[in-house]
Amino acid sequence: MGKIISLVNQKGGVGKTTTSINLSASLGHLDKKVLLIDLDPQGNTTTGVGINKGDITNSIHEVLTGKCEITEAIIRTKYKNLYVLPATINLAGLDMELMEKSKTNQGFIKNAQLKKYLDPIKNLFNYIIIDCPPSLGLITTNALTASDSVIIPVQCEFFALEGITQLLNTIMLAQKNLNPNLDIEGVLLTMLDSRTLLGLEVVEDIRRFFKERVYNTIIPRLVKLTEAPSHGKPILAYDPKHRATEAYMNLAKEVIARNGDI
Repeated sequence: MGKIISLVNQKGGVGKTTTSINLSASLGHLDKKVLLIDLDPQGNTTTGVGINKGDITNSIHEVLTGKCEITEAIIRTKYKNLYVLPATINLAGLDMELMEKSKTNQGFIKNAQLKKYLDPIKNLFNYIIIDCPPSLGLITTNALTASDSVIIPVQCEFFALEGITQLLNTIMLAQKNLNPNLDIEGVLLTMLDSRTLLGLEVVEDIRRFFKERVYNTIIPRLVKLTEAPSHGKPILAYDPKHRATEAYMNLAKEVIARNGDI
């Protein structure tokens, strides 16, 4: 049985896309078959695994608006066991399109479209990783409805916990109204600058707040992590021996350990 995990935080710049790409590639490297879904209209996850947006005929937008089958939009990347469901800027209008359709079609459930298309292919993969946009709108709600669990990336900075209460409320609402089985998979500390006392204080705050849900692995703030996507590569391919590669491999091992051998 495959597992669907969304990376969610309405704050931008916390490492959602970086983690989506590198966790997926690391899971693939560890012999897990992975589908990476880009649900952000910016499409940075798509280009970050080496897909040229100009070559995309069908994207997640076409899937969710019923213009193509999901299998027609999935692209096999050049990385081991890694497939991607790409996004283009067309996705920016999806919220409005889903709202309009729900007004004219009584049986249309605007929050459950992604789930409808993922359920039939879920068992083709060990993990389906969803990179959500930095908002809590309809696109993210669709991801929460379709997912088994969420990973919350939290940047090690002064305002780290700002907005977390709102995010947790959204997750609880999704559990109550849309997806009672939704769970918090884990909380991931990202962008740690270990030279600063502040960063280490934030780590303690987050661990106090989320307790055992926090991963042991902490992703450091490293230049190579920001360089790699511009070359269309996960850090694993960009610099196999880099400290960031080791960090994401460790995270992938933690995810696998928490889930048994999916």
